[in-house]
Amino acid sequence: GGVGSRGTTTRRPWEEEQGSVAEGEPWSRVRYEAVKKHFRAVGALSRQYWQYLACKVWKEGCEEEEEEKEEEEESSHSPGWSLPLVGQDYLEILSAWYCSFGKCCKTGDCRIVNNITGLEADLNGQLHGQHLAKEVVVRAVQGFLQSPRPEKALVLSFHGWSGTGKNFVARMVASHLYQDGLKSECVRVFISLFHFPHHMYVDSYKAQLKKQISETVQLCKQSLFIFDEAEKLHFGLLDAIKPFMARTDNKDQVDYRRSIFLFLSNLGGNAINEVALDFWRAGRAREEISMELLEQQLRLELQEPEENGYARSHLLEENLIDFFVPFLPLEYHHVKLCARDAFLARGLPYTEAALDEVARMMVFVPKEEKLFSAQGCKSVSQRINYFLP
Repeated sequence: GGVGSRGTTTRRPWEEEQGSVAEGEPWSRVRYEAVKKHFRAVGALSRQYWQYLACKVWKEGCEEEEEEKEEEEESSHSPGWSLPLVGQDYLEILSAWYCSFGKCCKTGDCRIVNNITGLEADLNGQLHGQHLAKEVVVRAVQGFLQSPRPEKALVLSFHGWSGTGKNFVARMVASHLYQDGLKSECVRVFISLFHFPHHMYVDSYKAQLKKQISETVQLCKQSLFIFDEAEKLHFGLLDAIKPFMARTDNKDQVDYRRSIFLFLSNLGGNAINEVALDFWRAGRAREEISMELLEQQLRLELQEPEENGYARSHLLEENLIDFFVPFLPLEYHHVKLCARDAFLARGLPYTEAALDEVARMMVFVPKEEKLFSAQGCKSVSQRINYFLP
């Protein structure tokens, strides 16, 4: 036993119950039994903790256990619960911690994080040369999520050349709205030529697509649907999913108004690039390019009678797309920033000379000015392999 401030021996709980033993005296049988009794109590408490946690996570068989536990409590009260431990609050925290790693809920909504602050910070730090896309995506998503009763699903259409960041932003939106990112049960990604390659099977694709969207929304009220290469989607597929994006009176049991649809397309890239080139030739900064100007140009190009799903579907005609998000062509210094990010992501050292060499490997257009990267930043991460030993 420890010695108190006045030289008195500090008693342990079991000593108070069984009586003190002289200092230095070997443990008596009485003290041993007392200690064993309290360890049993702690063990009983641990088992109750585990039983409660297991029932919070795995529901099966818990009703019988609860009834048995109630009968036991009526007959005899375990001393374990009288110990000064955290108790029920601790168990709630522990079960919540477990659920952060596993799937503990019937719907995927428990894994939604909606980290708009993180989304904005990462877009500012990692998306280069896209001042319009940063602003529109953050404001549109934030406003939509903050609305208590949205009238319809949020529909964003990303447009621009390949490699300008459309897929990058879509992945970033998924990772900041859902804890599991693209792997979340609430997120579905469709790639036109991969998931819907043959136009002869459009009717079958329609049924499958509508079923997948309905099942996802039933599982997660806030769902995210990403359609890559949207311009290659058959117009019949776009019209088939139109009801999920339109305003509704919610007579159906399934409410689609909390869903987000992202369409990624190379359409409109030429119109966007022409505007950016005109600003450069006029000596004006690309940051002066306004959303109003580009959105008008995009609508005109998308409505041209070409063989694309957008022009032939009713998405434009019925104004179901809330925002056309333009992605500007990337210049030489933007490619260098992408190269720097690629080096840092792999933990590799870099020099300005190395960044310049990566940028010079890219093809720049038009022929006279050589201003914009024809591939954007799409192959930058592969090109840094050239610098590995």
